[in-house]
Amino acid sequence: MAAQTPKGNMPVVVLKDDASQVKGREAQKNNIAAAKIIAEIVHTSLGPKGMDKMLVDSLGDVTITNDGATILKEIDVQHPAAKMLVEISKTTDNEVGDGTTSAVVLAGALLEHAETLVLQDVHPTIIVDGYRKAGRKAKEFLDQIADNVSPTDNGILLKIAKTSMQTKLVRKDSEQLADMIVKAVKAVAEQSGDKFTVDIDDIKVEKKAGGSIKDSKIIQGIVLDKEIVHSGMPKKITEGKIALLNAALEINKTETDAKINISNPQQMKAFLDEENKMLKTMVDKVIGSGANVVLCQKGIDDMAQHYLSKAGILAVRRVKESDLSKLAKATGARIVTNLDDLFERDLGSASSIQEKKVEEDKWVFVEGCKHPKSVTLLLRAGSQRVVDEVERSVHDSLMVVRDVMELPSVVAGGGAPETFAATKIRSWAKSLQGREQLAAEKFAEALEAIPLALSENAGMDPIDTLTHLRAKQIKGEKWTGIDVMKGKVGNLKSTDIIEPLAVKHQIVSAATEAACMILRIDDVIATAKSAGPPPGAEGGMPDMGGMGGMPGMGGMGMPPGMGM
Repeated sequence: MAAQTPKGNMPVVVLKDDASQVKGREAQKNNIAAAKIIAEIVHTSLGPKGMDKMLVDSLGDVTITNDGATILKEIDVQHPAAKMLVEISKTTDNEVGDGTTSAVVLAGALLEHAETLVLQDVHPTIIVDGYRKAGRKAKEFLDQIADNVSPTDNGILLKIAKTSMQTKLVRKDSEQLADMIVKAVKAVAEQSGDKFTVDIDDIKVEKKAGGSIKDSKIIQGIVLDKEIVHSGMPKKITEGKIALLNAALEINKTETDAKINISNPQQMKAFLDEENKMLKTMVDKVIGSGANVVLCQKGIDDMAQHYLSKAGILAVRRVKESDLSKLAKATGARIVTNLDDLFERDLGSASSIQEKKVEEDKWVFVEGCKHPKSVTLLLRAGSQRVVDEVERSVHDSLMVVRDVMELPSVVAGGGAPETFAATKIRSWAKSLQGREQLAAEKFAEALEAIPLALSENAGMDPIDTLTHLRAKQIKGEKWTGIDVMKGKVGNLKSTDIIEPLAVKHQIVSAATEAACMILRIDDVIATAKSAGPPPGAEGGMPDMGGMGGMPGMGGMGMPPGMGM
């Protein structure tokens, strides 16, 4: 890319020849257009009447879902600005679990409204400042209408879990699943003073196609997708004393190259006998501790299996490390790395350890732990696609229950808090001076994109619904939102549609940050991939221009038809 010097004799080359640069208004237009496309994709999947997406990857694997984060993760987004929206859906999913679609819809709306201001010559920096102030205010207003609840209130937690599943495929079974989810989260919650912390990793989610969603159940312990190592071992043990080993019940191979010269069969026998004796010593240590169940992270030698089965001990090998730590939390056992350290006090307990057949697989169920700090949800459904979606819905639901236990404040769902914040921001915006006022007003309009999308997806008239909603909110009916299932505007507290305040905070923060970041970009410089030797050189590649000629990327990672 050459630029003439004032004297006009020597061009100054700053960028490579095949780099492309898009500046100013054009760059902003491109980025905003890409972000709007992403928001449009997920927009129709918002709310209880939202539609699902079928995503087919390059290998032909099919995913059917309406979980915003999953949709955006599965479609391989190329455009750099669009990738930012994919990122906010990912972080929202990791942070609070729910609201991934809302965050993307809000970010898309913020950018769409910013575009009209940019066209009226409002400087992007002013819009960014206005948006940031409005974002902070929005969070304050949300705090104002939030209701504080007790973190252990079963009724509230059940409503929260059910609300999260209302928008998903599992809506019909949300009652039963919500009950399992609340029990699971309360089981693993750790309390310190008034505060609770919940590590979702302590809840193991196992899924298996077959049966129906009704067959899903919570297990007070851990399910291992392994079978018992030896056919001679008992298939079920009650009142199990469980040893968790992170050591192999095998003979260690020597580190150095060692040769043993054996000249007659007796020596061979002596050698093998010695090996067996070593294995027997290992097994004797396990038996001596009083264990009747051995769950081992490493391998168990055939001979050791034989000795264990003779002693009537049930053993499972190659248990995943993550499962072993969950087992330690569930049974109260200590993970032992050295067999010499295995004593009775290191053993855990469970009322039943049993191998059961689940469809065509044999799994080991460690059940009936007294106060398990780690539990398993076993999910079932008619087909693999459905059980995958059930798992995603359960993940979201577990996360929102955790959110409320950690920050016990709730707001109504159905677009009520967003409309409330929008109404408040409109009147607050009048106190701002200069053009920031315009940006704050646009922020309020963008917030209403969420109730707007809900009503559109429910087949209601979006304009009538929104005006009706605004009128009620201005009268001070702060819990008024869109009751999608009944297709009307109503009080959502009475219909038990409630959501965690933490989720709403995350949606506003993530969307505002992403929108501000994209608005501040005024120059997009794409350097080409190095394409081997220059064209014309021996065996050189033809000049492909753009980005090393990557397919379907009009010059800069744009989707086709969006070239610059």
